[in-house]
Amino acid sequence: MCLYVFLGMAGFVSYAYATTDIPDDLNSFATQQDNVYYWADGSKMARTGWVSRQEMPLDKVPTKVQGAILSAENASFYSDPGVSPSGVLRALRAAATGGETQGGSTITQQYVKNAYLNQDRTLSRKFTELLLAVKLDRQRSKDQILEDYLNTSWFGRGTYGIQRASQAYYGKDVSQLNASEGAFLASLLKGAGLYDPAISDENRQRAVERWSWTLDRMVVTGNLSRAERATYTKFPEPVTHAVTSDAGAQTGYLVELAKAYAIKAGHIKDSEFDLGGYQIYTTFDKSRMAALTAAVQETQKSFDADRRPTTDTHAKIGAASIATDGRLLAVYGGPDYLKQGFNESNSTTIPVGTAFTPFVYAAALDEGVLRTRGKARTPVSPASRYDGNDEVTVQTPEGPYWDRSGKVVKGRNDGGRNWGQVTLRQAVANSVNTPMLQLGLDVGLDEVDAMAQRSGLLESSLGPRVPVFALGENSTPSAIRMAGAYETFAADGMHTAPYSVRSVTRNGAAMPLNLPKPTRAMSAKAARAVTDSLRDAVTEGSAKTANKAHTGTAGKTGTTAANTAGWFVANTEGESTAVVVYRMSLTDLVPLPLTGLGGDAPATPSSERAVRLWSAYIKAVN
Repeated sequence: MCLYVFLGMAGFVSYAYATTDIPDDLNSFATQQDNVYYWADGSKMARTGWVSRQEMPLDKVPTKVQGAILSAENASFYSDPGVSPSGVLRALRAAATGGETQGGSTITQQYVKNAYLNQDRTLSRKFTELLLAVKLDRQRSKDQILEDYLNTSWFGRGTYGIQRASQAYYGKDVSQLNASEGAFLASLLKGAGLYDPAISDENRQRAVERWSWTLDRMVVTGNLSRAERATYTKFPEPVTHAVTSDAGAQTGYLVELAKAYAIKAGHIKDSEFDLGGYQIYTTFDKSRMAALTAAVQETQKSFDADRRPTTDTHAKIGAASIATDGRLLAVYGGPDYLKQGFNESNSTTIPVGTAFTPFVYAAALDEGVLRTRGKARTPVSPASRYDGNDEVTVQTPEGPYWDRSGKVVKGRNDGGRNWGQVTLRQAVANSVNTPMLQLGLDVGLDEVDAMAQRSGLLESSLGPRVPVFALGENSTPSAIRMAGAYETFAADGMHTAPYSVRSVTRNGAAMPLNLPKPTRAMSAKAARAVTDSLRDAVTEGSAKTANKAHTGTAGKTGTTAANTAGWFVANTEGESTAVVVYRMSLTDLVPLPLTGLGGDAPATPSSERAVRLWSAYIKAVN
């Protein structure tokens, strides 16, 4: 009877083996591709993706790194038939006793499971895995199987394949790994969520123990000498943050902006985008990016946090340049995307200050608000005069404006200067605060808010409707959005939302992309009147030092009451550029004063550095 059972089982296994074919198609992750980003001129900017379709040949993986993987996972790989007999027996015993179906899978079995099968822990899946592993072992060389395994295994941090793992954990090509680093990567094959040190202290402890065990195991298997093992006494700490791409330094910020835009405008699911194969043609201008980065870096040379810790620590710069049709040309996001993922050009944590006042002026001109002073009832125009003296009481139609403490709110000018009666055009050009405070209430803060949003500022970045709203004290739009909003003035009141991607293809086929269209934000007359004031600001007002850099510029400085940020936003013939210099700890996002930054005299306007930076940039690109 036992003989018949044995023969029947042998016949069944033989039949199953003969009729089981190796699938032609790999699982989706094994066919993932990189996404490629291009500059506006069509040249390649960066290549990103969780899985590289560029196969990493086995001979590019250091022998000792291969040895670490083999020692930890399957020391008998080059001599076994593709399966582990002891592992098979354990799996059968577990199935017979109702236990979990598991066992010591060989590298060939692991590759088969990852590349061809699902992850169900069932006896039928295990049986299919065994048959495919044996058949694959007979059809392919051991080197090819090991290469395929290394290129498709999951290593955590969104990475499949040892090349991407090397970049994610050590920021370098796999060919540059040593045996110690290879031993750590080998530990991730047991479960990256349990061994990535960045996740928890417990993970790090497990990783160190597994790393040490793997190195010892390499000595036993002959993949490492005892002498070399003795040199590896310190755990090779992986980097805490890395991206699996060649998008570092400034390029990383561009890639993140373009990726987010492509997914949104192309209605692409995140899961589909991560499968790769997309070609993203961005709007970023390579020469402008280089010029803007150089201008920022030159400005930063005077920052010395060691010598001046109370004034220069946490000094930051954000900048963005946008074409009049909304194309995002250049940004400065931070010192290096691989070290700081926080994009300072897209930050919505920095008060915009008086760079916001042109929107108050535009709202008044566009709405044709009537101003009542005594018996006079006249429409507001650029020539309308307001009290520009310091400490002017802020008036509402119902009377003086009172704050929550019961005090009458009075406007303050920079330096306490009294300007006397000034026109609105002069008030904008010279950053006279008190007329703008009163004008905001005259036109209505809700109208000002609506104008700012139509011009491109996001509602979420605009503060509560209190008098200082007109001075931008509680609004925090990004440099990108400020540049885009000022572009509205240059475009005769038509606003085009900033965009960073002009087209997307997938494997050469064009993808539909909803690019923004211009919309009317304000009348052309109002936009031109604002531009006139902004030109005055550059020729004779608060930003006159910028006039030497580019004639015809229309721009505005921006400062805050607490002197925590200095802005300059300006339009030239082809682009709108916003620069902000500020101090803020990125851990608690508390604004810090700029007084004395870089050794500046206390009376130096906080916006002056932003003006000088803009000047250096605009000279380089014109």
